[in-house]
Parts: sequence; C-alpha cells; structure tokens
Amino acid sequence: MYNYKVCVYAICKNEEKFVDRWVDSMKEADLIVVTDTGSEDETVQRLLNRGVAVYSDTVNPWRFDAARNLSLAHVPDDVDICVCTDLDETFEKGWRDCLERAWKPDAKMGKYIYNWSLKPDGSPDVQIYYSKAHTRHNFKWNYPVHEWLCYLENGPRTTVFIEGMVLNHRPDPTKSRGSYLPLLELAAEEDPQGDRVAYYLGREYMYAGLWQKCIDTLKRHLSLKTATWNEERCASMRWIAKSYYEMGNIREMYSWYYRAIAEAPGLRDPYVECAKIAYLLADWPVVFFMAEEALKIHEKSQTYVNMGYSWDHTPDDLCAIACYRLNMFDRSLQHAQAALALNPTDARIKNNLLLIKEKFESEN
Repeated sequence: MYNYKVCVYAICKNEEKFVDRWVDSMKEADLIVVTDTGSEDETVQRLLNRGVAVYSDTVNPWRFDAARNLSLAHVPDDVDICVCTDLDETFEKGWRDCLERAWKPDAKMGKYIYNWSLKPDGSPDVQIYYSKAHTRHNFKWNYPVHEWLCYLENGPRTTVFIEGMVLNHRPDPTKSRGSYLPLLELAAEEDPQGDRVAYYLGREYMYAGLWQKCIDTLKRHLSLKTATWNEERCASMRWIAKSYYEMGNIREMYSWYYRAIAEAPGLRDPYVECAKIAYLLADWPVVFFMAEEALKIHEKSQTYVNMGYSWDHTPDDLCAIACYRLNMFDRSLQHAQAALALNPTDARIKNNLLLIKEKFESEN
C-alpha cells in the first residue's frame, strides 16, 4: 500500500509515436495528466485510449513555462507528489517504489538521475540530476525556455535524493530546437540580470556557431554578482574556450580552459575537453597531462551535468595516444588496456592496443 498519491503530468504536441512507450513507463503513478498544445496527429486519441486524462490548451505566443503551468493546474489538488516528464522520456521500472522510500513528510522536491542522452548500447552518456518531482502546491514554472520550477514559499525547501529513480531521455533526432534561441533572447530581455538565463543564452549561441556572441554573453554571465555557482561558471569558461578555438585563438582557448579547471577542479569535463582539443593540435604533453588529471577524479558531480566522454574510454584512450607519441610506451600500454576494457568492441582501440604492444615489446 502506497503512502502518497502520485501524479505524472506533461505537455505534448504531435508525439503519437511516443505515447505507448511513455505511458508504459509512467503507469506506476496513480494518475497521468497531459496538456496537449495543438496536436494534429493521433497523440490525443492514443493517450485517451490508454486512460490518460488529456486537456487541450492553446499557448500563444508559445512559452514552455506557460504550457507547464497550465499542465500543473490540471493536476488535482489532493495529489501529494507531482512528477513532470515529457513524452520522449521514460522511467526505469520501479521508480515509484524508489520515490516512496525516499520521500519524507517535510519534503518539497525530489532529486533523481536524468540521462539526457544515451549511448547506442543504452548506457548513460550526458547525465545530470533532475528535480522535477515536487509537492502539488506552492510551485510555479518560470522562463520561456529551459523553464525552472520555482518554490513560492519563504520557508525551507527540503529536497530529498531519490536513490534508484532514473529518467532516460529518448528524443526524436529530427525534432528542431530552432525555437530555443529566440525564446532565450526573450528570457534575457525579461530578466537582464538573471545569471541562469545568461548562461543558457551564451551556450545556445555556441550551439548555433555564433562564437563571438557566445563569448560576449558568457563573459557577461561571469560578471553577474549572482553567478556564484562554481560548476556553472566552469561551464561558461569551457564554452568560451571552445569558441576561441573555433575562432582560431589558441592562446585564449588554453587560458580559458585553465580558468575553468581552477573554477571547478573536481570536474573531469574541463580536463577532458582541453585534452580533446589538444589532441587535434597534436599538443601531446597537454593531452597527457589533462587526461591523466581527469582520471584522478573518481566521483561524478551530483549537482551538475556529467558529460559522457569524461567517464567512458575517452580519457584513457587520449592518454594512451599521448604517451605513445611521447615515447612512454609502458604507460601507453596501461591506458590502452584500460580504454579497451571500457569499450571492448571498438576496432580502433583494439588496433591501437596491438600497435602499442608491438612497440612496447620492441623497446623492452
């Protein structure tokens, strides 16, 4: 017998192909509520056929926060715990039991693992911690895009970690994110001093290849008094570094990667990203140093994004190649073996290991 009434709520538009998979994943909840914002396919009918409560609302002009607030408003008042998801996401089985075990009477939000992307074998790629499980009342979604769940009370907002609750993102690769940039520019107009908005806008400029705009916006982010989250400041510095590389300014690129590392030395990502670019530049001492430093970090962040390439075979692979180029064949062999253990089907890594073994044996 469960102690809490749990509702999953979502927004959707033209997502008929995800309906059955999504409902199968969410059906551990007591009820599922969806706000459809104008589907022209069979999304609504398929949801209704699966017993989902569906509401149709128009959001014009479009903003994600407005849509999510409409969706939340359709959740019955007697619900204890709301869980917001999208139709291209799925929970791993047993999530409801994990939620119930972790929840406390004074809890307001729950934090759990969100795999933003998965590798072809289904293992996590980009991984973060989500906080989209919350109590029914005193919450509101803010910002036109990259919307954020805001607590409206002045008292403490107790957040519990929900061990074993994992949400996987399985998106439609053809779906455009073309609306993101104008919505982020709108968000920046609405909240010019908002550090979170400034960060996301700068990152979106990077995704769009607008390198100078990315640099200027993220430097402004770093200058804001409220921009005190070290891991996000580190991310801004990483994207500035990448943008300088794309513009051909290698000196500034390295400078900003070093600043990123100093800002959050416990994150693997700035080390690995610097090593990856140094590899492209054939700067083998930097590749070796950065990749080995990354491997000294053994715990993922529980508060920020963890990039998949920082935790798979990549650091060892880069070390193996750099050590080979630097004539450190014994260390090259160790790292090549470690890389293959993490990715045993990769033909390139296998071939590299054979080459390194031959070189090591010839030198000893």
